[in-house]
Amino acid sequence: MSNEGFGSYDSHEQRKPAPNWLYVSSLRLAAVGTAAGVARMFVRHHLTYLGMSEHIADGELVVSELVTNAVEATGISDPAVKLHDIQAQHLVAVQLRVVDTRLFIEVWDRSLEEPVRKDVGENAEGGRGLVLVEALAQRWGVAHPPAGGKVVWAELVIGKVPAPRGPFGNRPRLEQRVPQATRPLQGEAFELASTALLERVLEGLRGI
Repeated sequence: MSNEGFGSYDSHEQRKPAPNWLYVSSLRLAAVGTAAGVARMFVRHHLTYLGMSEHIADGELVVSELVTNAVEATGISDPAVKLHDIQAQHLVAVQLRVVDTRLFIEVWDRSLEEPVRKDVGENAEGGRGLVLVEALAQRWGVAHPPAGGKVVWAELVIGKVPAPRGPFGNRPRLEQRVPQATRPLQGEAFELASTALLERVLEGLRGI
């Protein structure tokens, strides 16, 4: 696990070459139990578009665990939740970021409390979330963007530069396909999530 802060870049430090390939897409969701399923769809559609179908299974598992943790931390996990119970603060956000041959899956929520990796027995029925993420990802960690909240991220090595299927304008646009019960309300959390994920992209570029 890695803890990341956000700070200024020292121009005297040696910088790595700029990436040859960068792809970013994000989606905001109501922090309810169905968010994990929509997040899996988000990852599946984007990886299919990028010609990275062989990484869909791992990507879906990782995003599902991270979103489930975020919902448990700040949302409503009751499967019988009613629409009128969902408030603007019940929001999580998912971001998929590809930098050359590295795939980052990032999930924002408004809680500052960091997730804890728990060792579980072989016969345990639950609690494997971060253990599974750790097994599938090259590394994972928690970042605290200036906007607020936290971003839990996982990095997967994809081994090759993506080969998109069609022009960039044909990339998946899933906002209108999100079920009504999983659409977030506009509010402060929506703006915080958008800013925090953008800060994550910019911080990643500064570190290159």
